[in-house]
Amino acid sequence: MRHNAIFFLILITGIILTGCKEDVLPKPKAMLRLEYQQGSTQSFMTDNYKFHVNQLAEIEEKEDASLTVHYPGMKGSVFMTYKEIDNNLESLLTDAQKLAYEHVVKADDIVEQQFVNEEEGVFGMYYEVRGNAASQAQFYVTDSTDHFLTGSLYFYAKPNYDSIYPAAVYIQRDMRQIMETLKWR
Repeated sequence: MRHNAIFFLILITGIILTGCKEDVLPKPKAMLRLEYQQGSTQSFMTDNYKFHVNQLAEIEEKEDASLTVHYPGMKGSVFMTYKEIDNNLESLLTDAQKLAYEHVVKADDIVEQQFVNEEEGVFGMYYEVRGNAASQAQFYVTDSTDHFLTGSLYFYAKPNYDSIYPAAVYIQRDMRQIMETLKWR
């Protein structure tokens, strides 16, 4: 009987010691709140067009009149390709639209926004790609007679929409600014 009392005492002590702890709960998922400095704009000019760009971006010019607008702090770039129209406007439009919709496999949604600036003769389309697609935004602009310019946003990371969302919104705003301030030369 004495052994039963000792066993019972040890059992009660063990229950009391382990039962007094707080329940362990998993921490809720959290996301970083990333805020990026809003840079002022500067004018940038090529032989064929000019536009305003964020001063925090670095521009790399290519020999074929194309540009890459780098955002090193966000590990993303906007790749801009210029083409002269030579009776191939329909083909250029088809290619630009097809490029935007190649991301539909991974995208949750693609939002189209038509762009018209009659005063400067700039017409086009902006595509916001939502979801884990490779590109988060695409655009094309043209004057319908001589000039055609496309732009695509890519990040140097595996697409995870939740993680890159703040940077994507920031660069998308800059892409719209490029479209809105573009003038043909």
